[in-house]
Amino acid sequence: MSATAPRARSKRALRSVVAAQFFSSLADNALLIVAIDLLMQRHAPGWMTPALRLFFYLSYVLLAAFAGAVADAAPKGRVLMATNLIKLGGCALLLWQVQPLVAYALVGLGAAAYSPAKYGILPELIPQEELVAANGWIEAGTVLSILFGVALGSTLVGKGLALPAIGAVYLLAAACTLAIPHSPARDRAALAHPGRLLRDFGGSLALLWRDADARISLAVTSLFWAASATLQFLVLRWAAERLGLTLSQGALLQIAVAIGMAAGAVGASRWFPLGRALRALPIGIALGAVILLMTLVTQPAVAAALLVVIGALAGLLLVPMNALLQSRGLLYMHPGQSIAVQNFNESLASLAMLGVYGALLYFDAPLLPTLAGFGGFLVLAMGAALLWSRRQRPQERFGYSPAPNRLSTRSQSESPKIRQ
Repeated sequence: MSATAPRARSKRALRSVVAAQFFSSLADNALLIVAIDLLMQRHAPGWMTPALRLFFYLSYVLLAAFAGAVADAAPKGRVLMATNLIKLGGCALLLWQVQPLVAYALVGLGAAAYSPAKYGILPELIPQEELVAANGWIEAGTVLSILFGVALGSTLVGKGLALPAIGAVYLLAAACTLAIPHSPARDRAALAHPGRLLRDFGGSLALLWRDADARISLAVTSLFWAASATLQFLVLRWAAERLGLTLSQGALLQIAVAIGMAAGAVGASRWFPLGRALRALPIGIALGAVILLMTLVTQPAVAAALLVVIGALAGLLLVPMNALLQSRGLLYMHPGQSIAVQNFNESLASLAMLGVYGALLYFDAPLLPTLAGFGGFLVLAMGAALLWSRRQRPQERFGYSPAPNRLSTRSQSESPKIRQ
């Protein structure tokens, strides 16, 4: 009994973390759809729709150097509860008809602090040999939450109880954290020296950009998430103007992308192991080319099939790039800092691309040229990344570069984490 009791406790702990993550992510995805609908109801200018995400990512950028310290300064289960309540506060601000951009920025603050606590709590609760499987459950729950969250948001569009219903889901996520076993704070003084945190973060940022393989993967993942954030809004506009769909129907098309990404992720683990991660780069060029094909589509069924292909290509590209970046990050810093640096770069790139798209909307740029320009930019950018990789690592033939002899891994026992 003494041997099975710890295993049973770790399983209960994992179920609690996965449940909290599922409901929190489900509410996040539903809230975005409902917030877009609120802007439409208030006849807000078109540029305000991507500005929702812009303010969300701005929170990630501003908290990048401190998010990991927040997770370390208190028991992580309590951090998960607090961040869900912060998101609930953003939902309440929308209900009280506060400016949606301000409300969504508050949701972003909660999400920025939530991410490192979510991944950092697993090594504290789960045996080392079970960490990879535990991360798999987290990611599987996240994919499902995206699917169900988009469906829930689409169902709630136009309904008076939409925001209270989403608020109830955030409360449910917070309640799930009550079942997480208590673990002591890793460093209660983690936030005592903000200047040192900024210096450490700047040093970590420079370290990753100086490493050849990390530089390539960081550039690609940053471009990917920036493109993903922008494409989310482009698809909604494309669905309305070219396919004749409502907001609810257009939002459901995002499920096709998620299904494709799940399939692509499975294929990536088989075809692009860490040693061949950089060989996935040409897929980025194909991704941009397929997005260009969206300009020719006017039928919803064809659109859904095309979005599945886009999602599959995205999964094939993202998974090996993430794995490569995380493996290089572990050579220089603990996983939480590596994730914070990655989130900072990806959020900063998303801010830039969403800002450009918002400007195009402000100046009433037509849909098809915007979509074609977006796809063409991805083709050129990924082509540049491919050439960049060849010039930096001609001897590797797009293979994985082993760790330099002067480096030692600080956290070989810790499992690399995947961003939500």
